[in-house]
Amino acid sequence: STTPSAPKDVTPSSVAGIAARVSPSVVSIEVSKGNNGGSGSGFFLGSTGHILTNNHVISLAATAGASIQVKLANGKNYDAELVGRDVSYDLAVIKIAVTDAPALQLGDSDKIQVGDGVIAIGSPLGLTGTVTSGIISAKNRPVTSGSGTRESSFINALQTDAAINPGNSGGPLVDLSGAVVGINSAIATTGSGFGGQSGSIGLGFAIPINQARKTADQLIKNGSSTYPIMGVSLDTRYSGVG
Repeated sequence: STTPSAPKDVTPSSVAGIAARVSPSVVSIEVSKGNNGGSGSGFFLGSTGHILTNNHVISLAATAGASIQVKLANGKNYDAELVGRDVSYDLAVIKIAVTDAPALQLGDSDKIQVGDGVIAIGSPLGLTGTVTSGIISAKNRPVTSGSGTRESSFINALQTDAAINPGNSGGPLVDLSGAVVGINSAIATTGSGFGGQSGSIGLGFAIPINQARKTADQLIKNGSSTYPIMGVSLDTRYSGVG
């Protein structure tokens, strides 16, 4: 597949140019069963329709048999199948029946520095094709990603001040070359708002792509993935000191 080029009157290296190139590779995901459902974002890993997203976006499909619908940037809708998921890393791969998907280039999240510019693309609050920009504001942040259930994950995240809201989950965080450096997965909030979560306060967190790449490769090849275990369990409901 060919990589989309920026419009002729847009500087390719500008935020507008990068957004024009990357946006066709970003999808909106809707998961539904009866009155239950959820939404999020994802992006193409290859031309054959594999899409990387967060486990918490599609977990209802794995646990309750919910259906997954994918909407492309061009407006086309597809039914998706779940290829595999990794609860511990909050990652999942789904697939739609296409052969010419515009895959995104994967970057090197180990090399990105605090202060480097980044762009987040996804469907916050269902608003497809939303582009926000900012910088990497910190690295190696231990945060919880997921839906606050047993399937929550602890990730060593990239922190960004690019606005990230509910629905951005699973979408790409790209550097200023348009390469993916992270998967937007969690936000810090104050108070409550839409759907019980307040909006962006400039603290968003992304799973580094170097970790996600290994897991995605295993999910595509095997339908499952491996991860290290320390033999230590955490009680996330503990509210005491320490």
